[in-house]
Amino acid sequence: MALAKNKIKTIPHKPGVYQYYNSEGTIIYVGKAKDLRKRVSSYFTKSHQYGKVRRLVSQIADIKYIVVDTEMDALLLENNLIKKYQPRYNVMLKDDKSYPWICIKNERFPRVFSTRNPIKDGSQYFGPFASVRSMRTLLELIRELFKTRTCTYNLSEKNIEEGKFRVCLEYHIGNCKGPCEGKQQEADYQQNIEEIKSLVRGNLFQLTKDIKSRILAHAEKLEFEEAASLKEKLDRLERFQAKSTVVSPTINDIDVFTIVSDHNTGYVNFFKVMSGAIVQSFTLEISKRLDESDEELLEIGIIELRERFNSQSREIVVPFELDFKQAENLLFTIPQRGDKKNLLELSQKNAKFYMMDKHKQEKLTHPEKHSERILNQLKKDLSLKELPIHIECFDNSNLQGTNPVAACVVFKNAKPAKRDYRHFNIKTVVGPDDFASMEEVVHRRYSRLISEGEDLPQLIVIDGGKGQLSSALTALERLDLRGKIAIVGIAKRLEEIFFPGDSIPIYIDKKSESLKLLQFLRNEAHRFGITHHRNRRSKEALHNQLTDIPGIGMETAKKLYQHFGSISKIKEASLGDLSSVVASNRAKTIVDYFKNN
Repeated sequence: MALAKNKIKTIPHKPGVYQYYNSEGTIIYVGKAKDLRKRVSSYFTKSHQYGKVRRLVSQIADIKYIVVDTEMDALLLENNLIKKYQPRYNVMLKDDKSYPWICIKNERFPRVFSTRNPIKDGSQYFGPFASVRSMRTLLELIRELFKTRTCTYNLSEKNIEEGKFRVCLEYHIGNCKGPCEGKQQEADYQQNIEEIKSLVRGNLFQLTKDIKSRILAHAEKLEFEEAASLKEKLDRLERFQAKSTVVSPTINDIDVFTIVSDHNTGYVNFFKVMSGAIVQSFTLEISKRLDESDEELLEIGIIELRERFNSQSREIVVPFELDFKQAENLLFTIPQRGDKKNLLELSQKNAKFYMMDKHKQEKLTHPEKHSERILNQLKKDLSLKELPIHIECFDNSNLQGTNPVAACVVFKNAKPAKRDYRHFNIKTVVGPDDFASMEEVVHRRYSRLISEGEDLPQLIVIDGGKGQLSSALTALERLDLRGKIAIVGIAKRLEEIFFPGDSIPIYIDKKSESLKLLQFLRNEAHRFGITHHRNRRSKEALHNQLTDIPGIGMETAKKLYQHFGSISKIKEASLGDLSSVVASNRAKTIVDYFKNN
């Protein structure tokens, strides 16, 4: 590390890419910077919040750098180096399957077909297509409109002149124009190929404009058969365009990028908009390694997706400012209203749905990983020092000041541990005093755990605002646990999260999984407390009104209460009705008792 620190002094204040090596000479991290010296020195002069960054810095034995002209060049180079070396601490593009492309083969009379394995042979590739169905639909349209060949013959000029090939069934059924026998000229075939390129790029406006011009030209020459054929082609194209997601005819050629992320992964959504319609949509998963920000992940996603889809759009719509917004020949737009703003929101919605779908799949296939991700998000949202694997939540329950009780529910790995649930009958508090009741039950709970040598939770959640939280904190102070266990209060009305000693609450995104976990804890504590409270009231009612009858015990009282549902209905029941539930002598005792009292 000493050698690495000494090298910092020689690094220039220029944009570029830096590479960190470990003691074995292996690249462990690649980064880009507007100012190389400032960025690299920040790793050695700052105290880092995240343990992963501290581990990275401790392993740096050497530093190398490459100076470039612009920030965009730095980002492109960084992207290429990450893909080449796959350093341990860099983000990872998660792409575990190959997507199909449309290939226009580099040959005379080019074939047009789908492939999952692009090769560098001079052919042109368009895609990748996230939906195989949409790609097949496009290929079917191409074959119907442009009648391209499907054979693999070498259609050199010499081979055609020598008559080496004969037209096949595709020619006879009208799917090919027979270039193998010279029945279609190369210039005519090549014009079809250019139109196909416009179609797969999504540039339907220019394509339909050219076809309309050709229809008029044929009509003026009285070539009505050719004009009718082109008119049929134009109608098919316009029907195909009508199926696209139309945005606005004023938006021609732009790229739209948005991002959502959880603790482990960023999801970058990409829209390609041509001639007022969305012609391509794709969501890229990027696995985090050093708790990268959304800005950093979006920059990586933009470079990767524009490269994948060979996008040449000059305007890029993004949700927030990026470091390379002033890149040469590119315009980065952050719309505040209008069609582009609507596009941005639609892209964001697609990214969120994609992320939610991944979470649902993860919950079914890897429940442990799903729980860990939620707990990591909760740790981040509440700025906790450790992962809250064990959480306990308290709630008070009383109706009109009677039978005050409290509940403690226990969650482990983000799931209810129902065997560890506990309820408390309030012993030291007279009357409906929520604050004093909370202090009593928190003190009783943790004094018992300490005396029995049981594990303490990493997080305590109090159902209530500042008052209940303060009372719980007093109990922890009496046990010398303040500061040793994280504790928060959650107020129901606005879902405010209160912290000890801070009068201003925080608000977690209402769609966040960490808030949903806190709400689940709170609701479960409330349910458990209410159930216990109702049981106590029922037992007390039974004891006061039925078990006071001579000869009637608790078991008989329970049978009657379960059958009739209330004391008033038991009072109104006839001797026959009561005899159907309990012995006739007891039924007569009950009837006589209520008749005389």
